[in-house]
Amino acid sequence: MTRASKPILLLAGASLLALSACTDPAMLGGTDPNQNTKQGAIIGGLVGAVSGMLVSDNNKKGALVGGIVGAGIGAGIGQQLDRQEAELRDSLDNRVAITNTGDRLIVTLPQDILFDVNSTFVASVLRDDLAVVAESLNRYPESTVQVLGHTDNTGSAQHNLDLSQRRAGAVSSILIGAGVAAHRVQSIGRGEDQPAASNLTPEGRAQNRRVDIVILPN
Repeated sequence: MTRASKPILLLAGASLLALSACTDPAMLGGTDPNQNTKQGAIIGGLVGAVSGMLVSDNNKKGALVGGIVGAGIGAGIGQQLDRQEAELRDSLDNRVAITNTGDRLIVTLPQDILFDVNSTFVASVLRDDLAVVAESLNRYPESTVQVLGHTDNTGSAQHNLDLSQRRAGAVSSILIGAGVAAHRVQSIGRGEDQPAASNLTPEGRAQNRRVDIVILPN
């Protein structure tokens, strides 16, 4: 191990410990409203510090400057995601799930209320919710969007892949039609390859039939 690599490993270890503290189960239960801001600051600080080391002749100075800048950017992203999450929760159907990981938002639309069986036509009950998502994306333009289609494992893998691609495309088209810039939206079909639950039960298969809208701040 080189001398230069030791500070990087120490910094990574310290940041991981701090990140673990911020994701303590008690905090995840809702006692810390600034959890994602703190997590974003830690992640940003770690990335910035390592980047600062790599571009600076003085590892310590580069780590300090990079860490401060990265932490500020990460905290800002965390605050933005918290704000956007709260707005979406207030406006969307309660069957639509929202996951905030601290560096992205994942809006999960269950297929059973989104599409009829083997259909790619978005049900009217969800079109209003997609309009709300599009409005939110337009309010926060500094992000990219991945629309990921998923299926269960019923039927052939090729059929499921094609169906998931067409469903992701249908949702993407509605977002773009509602004013979201096309260059921000990436439509991807995952087929049956990324299940959220076991395909051995009807309940698990229902969870796997979904479209995820992943919001990634730039």
